[in-house]
Amino acid sequence: MIPGRWLLSACVAPLAIAISFHAHAQDVAPPAPEAEASQDEGAMGDIIVTATRRASPLSDVPIAVSAVTAQSLQNSGANDIRQLNQLAPSLLVSSTGTEANGSARIRGIGTVGDNPGLESSVAVFIDGVYRSRTGAGLTDLGEIERVEVLRGPQGTLFGRNASAGLLNIVSRAPEFTFHAKGDVTYGNYDAWRVAGRVTGPITESLALALDGVLSKRDGFYKLIDASGAKVGDTNDRDRYFLRGQALFQPSDALSVRIIGDYTHRDESCCGAAYIETTERRPATGGGYTTAPFNRITTILQAQGGPIPADPFSRDLSITPGREYASKLKDWGVSGEINYDFGGAKLTSITAYRDYKSRDYGDYDYNRADLLYRDPGTFRQFKTFTQELRLQGSAFGDALDWLVGGYYADEKLTLRDNIRFGADYGRFAACRLMAGSSVNSNLSPAQLAACANGTATGALITGTQAQLNAGLNAAFLQAGLPAGTAAAQAGAISTGLGNGLRALSAIPSGTGDTNSLYYQKSKNWALFTHNIVHLTNRLDLTLGLRYTHESKRFSADLNNNNATCAALQASALRSIATNPALGSAQALAGGILTLGCLGNSSTGLNALDLNDKISNGEFSGTAVLSWKPVDSLLVYGSYSRGYKAGGYNLDRFQLGTTGLNPVPAVFSPRSDADVTSLRFAAETVDAFEVGLKYSQPHWGANVAAFRQEFTNFQLNTFNGTSFIVQNINGCDGTLSATRTCAKGDVAPGLITQGVELELNASPIRNVRVTGGLTYTDAKFANRLVGSSNGSVPLDSALFLLPGATNSNAPKFVTTASLSWTPDIGGSGLSGLFYIDGRMTGDYNTGSDLFPEKKQDGYAIFNARIGIRGPQQKWALEFWGQNIFNTDYTQVSFSAPLQSSSPSTSTTGQFALGAPMANQLITSYLAEPRTYGVTLRAAF
Repeated sequence: MIPGRWLLSACVAPLAIAISFHAHAQDVAPPAPEAEASQDEGAMGDIIVTATRRASPLSDVPIAVSAVTAQSLQNSGANDIRQLNQLAPSLLVSSTGTEANGSARIRGIGTVGDNPGLESSVAVFIDGVYRSRTGAGLTDLGEIERVEVLRGPQGTLFGRNASAGLLNIVSRAPEFTFHAKGDVTYGNYDAWRVAGRVTGPITESLALALDGVLSKRDGFYKLIDASGAKVGDTNDRDRYFLRGQALFQPSDALSVRIIGDYTHRDESCCGAAYIETTERRPATGGGYTTAPFNRITTILQAQGGPIPADPFSRDLSITPGREYASKLKDWGVSGEINYDFGGAKLTSITAYRDYKSRDYGDYDYNRADLLYRDPGTFRQFKTFTQELRLQGSAFGDALDWLVGGYYADEKLTLRDNIRFGADYGRFAACRLMAGSSVNSNLSPAQLAACANGTATGALITGTQAQLNAGLNAAFLQAGLPAGTAAAQAGAISTGLGNGLRALSAIPSGTGDTNSLYYQKSKNWALFTHNIVHLTNRLDLTLGLRYTHESKRFSADLNNNNATCAALQASALRSIATNPALGSAQALAGGILTLGCLGNSSTGLNALDLNDKISNGEFSGTAVLSWKPVDSLLVYGSYSRGYKAGGYNLDRFQLGTTGLNPVPAVFSPRSDADVTSLRFAAETVDAFEVGLKYSQPHWGANVAAFRQEFTNFQLNTFNGTSFIVQNINGCDGTLSATRTCAKGDVAPGLITQGVELELNASPIRNVRVTGGLTYTDAKFANRLVGSSNGSVPLDSALFLLPGATNSNAPKFVTTASLSWTPDIGGSGLSGLFYIDGRMTGDYNTGSDLFPEKKQDGYAIFNARIGIRGPQQKWALEFWGQNIFNTDYTQVSFSAPLQSSSPSTSTTGQFALGAPMANQLITSYLAEPRTYGVTLRAAF
């Protein structure tokens, strides 16, 4: 644990002074390498940014923005946006089951990336082109000029709107002076990285550039067999990236920049380790005690082998033949045209992108063969975008105006093939017979025998007999005649026994056989952003945007699970909805749920699912800024942000509404159920006040913010499937059905806090930076699942009311120190660099299970080297996470690996749950890496 007091003291220490936000004007020629280095390492000067689409000194820009240059990224060892975490305290980027599912959060707000139907609350732009999912930035980006991090809602400056923030990545443009550079890196885990760039003129008006990166590395996890011997590894790296550019400048008025890029990955990713395998029981007076064994772990070990006790040993035991694979092809072309009419400048950005990822392998993350995705699984985005902006000045430069338009057409295809493995049926039956009460119905020996198949049938017969005896006694006590009681008890227990037998016999390979989901999205918007210079020191900025979004959804579900249809047609359905039957009702419900897991059924094949949504929304901003003296800017702003709604591309929620307490899998589905997959647009009202102070050798930025989210889109994996629900608050009293009057609905999530950024260059060749962010991102005390209050909060999210949002630490501080001393008088120089990120406690699971909490931690990177005259060559030794800090990125409920969703976490003890035994798995962060890099430039 890292307490807030320690973090605060660290931030104001001499080595913790502000985030590195060097930047260069987007529309000026890139400097020579030595010029860039001198700006990064010397005096501060006026830092120029283009966050307002105008080249302006950072001290004059009245928004919260940070920009990190290529030199800062290189020193920190950053190859993708995930490593921006070290330099931007308000930003958190993580990845989960595949790097295609990256997620970015700003000020504690973001979108879990595992579900392709959701766009991110934090938009990503690369060279002005919107990337529809954050994972596009989790790859080598080639030669980068800078990355800008804009905090808070965006929409009146960039083509695509965003509700929480924006990452603007700008690559280095072609140059009209010949340059060539390259570097070779070798590190532990047999890591190789080769990168290069060549650029230069073809004619006086045409310049070209080519960037390339090749990266290979062994995996961080060891795959072990049942005996514990290593049989392979996973989470390796095998990728390459190419980008070609042409810059055509026939006159001072016209420039055309064409960019084509291609990314290829063929890797093994991503494994997850168990971080919680204990079964617990509530203790008298609070807390809990540990049970002698976890019935779920006992079953799994009988079916497969070891579950390593220490997750950070990075030993994984998965089903043989179900190794993880991650294959990606991402390519695109874009053209940016800038034309200066004299009184106005026109910018056009046209782009097409094709992003396809195939991620498959063991889906239960253990050696038992329960669930898997087969190689036919893929997700693909084909996106066309067009942005137009016209900007200029009027009224004697009293008004800087900008108007723009944006259009996007995206086709999303998801082909899913999640299937049951050979061990699933016995696992499910044994899990149900073990029960969810305080003590397991079966001993460890019985569980082991049940799981490996030697006694499954006998245990089912015994369970049926016990149910028959219990039901008969209950019916007699209720006053039924003996014959009637015996007949009813026999019918019910026989039905339950047959259900268990059918469940245990589900064949391997049962499940999806190329189920297809389609989403077609069309988005257009008109926006304007205007700065009115009321006086030479007082400005009023007014921005407005109208966005219209339409989405059409369809699905062609193909499934071979005939067991589900048979179970739904049996008497189990009536038993499962009869609360008078007690344990028999619970067992029937469990058989139906596990037999039709995630609505897996041949009954879905006849569905013709089609739906569409269309809505428009105004958003905008107003900022009043004042410069009482040249070195000081103060401002206050209001912004309205918006993120479109869409569809949950997971059939689990078909037919499930908050008003219906009966799980959808208890009944066959119909085409009308498609509307239950919708989720509404997310909106935010944001308020901010800030101060920026700049001197030649030091500067400071302070911002205080409050952001109120309505219809916050929460994506949760509940251990079975993904649940997407809009989160809203209720100012009034919740009804007995946990709903709320429409007039009482309020924002469901509010994030507020303070950001501090400081920087200093106290002496030549020394630069010190750092930052502190305090964020309080809390849900309302009473929550509902719709903006009209008619839908209650999903029961899986019972821990959210009044709690802090996931992945939202209260305190984060960053710091860096760079020293580049001259060595003698020959032009040689040294490099000494260190940076750190200190993070407070936070929960990594969107359902906030206590078992998913991550204690505070600190990560440090370092680099030391020697460089030749004008940096024509350099030799650098580096380390990342140099103290080998162990921490998790995202923790989640291991699929199916609990006795019951209603008794899965210690957080449910307050609700009367008898025990908790949900196994928790986690995508671990990278361990310590180190190596050497050789650079050369011509």
